[in-house]
Amino acid sequence: MNTGSDEPGEVAVASDGTGPGGQGEQDRGLGSRAPEFIKARRALHLSWQVGVFIIGLAVVVAGIIMLPLPGPGWVVIFGGMAIWATEFVWAQLVLRWTKRKVTEAAQRALDPEVRRRNIILSSVGLVIVGVLVGVYLWKFGIVMPWKIKDQ
Repeated sequence: MNTGSDEPGEVAVASDGTGPGGQGEQDRGLGSRAPEFIKARRALHLSWQVGVFIIGLAVVVAGIIMLPLPGPGWVVIFGGMAIWATEFVWAQLVLRWTKRKVTEAAQRALDPEVRRRNIILSSVGLVIVGVLVGVYLWKFGIVMPWKIKDQ
């Protein structure tokens, strides 16, 4: 993304017209959130960005490790993306896209027709599972894998 200038302290503006000084997170400009005294010195700003990238990478890798293991993998991955979004425009754009998609999915889930369909499907599934458990218990009964009476 071309910001049009390499001057420190300037903020990139998204192509959709959202810029700095707007209301809320959606209208906030894209670019570095580093303090002004860090952005004023190129070497310090570059080292700041490297540090933010390494910390964000560690958090994202921890989230990826948590996907097959116990833990909130996706939450940690998005937390790492949020860390990256404090410095990098590409991460800010990815997070905005993700927030928009999650909001759209939540709105679809709250639709009365979708909720009614989900409740009906869940009820049918529970009835099927209940019938299968009942048939199993009728045929085999409840048999403990250990012999309590023999002790």
